Amino acid sequence: MSAVHSKHTYASLAGNDLSQYLNDSDWTRSTDVRKLTTYGKNNNVYKGGLGDGSTELSGIYDNTAVTGPRAVIEPLEGQNATLVYRPEGTGTGLPERSVDVVVGEYKETHSVADYVMWTCKLTHSDDVTYTTQA
Repeated sequence: MSAVHSKHTYASLAGNDLSQYLNDSDWTRSTDVRKLTTYGKNNNVYKGGLGDGSTELSGIYDNTAVTGPRAVIEPLEGQNATLVYRPEGTGTGLPERSVDVVVGEYKETHSVADYVMWTCKLTHSDDVTYTTQA
């Protein structure tokens, strides 16, 4: 296995490439765990349930960008949109994940001695499509 640098990560929301404004992202998947223990057992018994997930995107805000994070994300708050996520970048044979998401939160941080930073929290909705880029 070879190491892959995160600088190649690609993310688009509703068809808008946000990669140039990103400096951090995460992809989280989880599942419900159901407890099915019955009388007479000495240990708990569990069964996996429905899947769930979220993605958080964050980076440096560019106020000159017409298609920057604020212009793309704020109109989508509370809406569903498609997230395309390529953790190893764009290229033939590389993995791609696509999922419908609910845009739950957009946040800007205005520190006195730093650049304006932004964060967007997305909740996965329905099945994730895992593909290999052609």
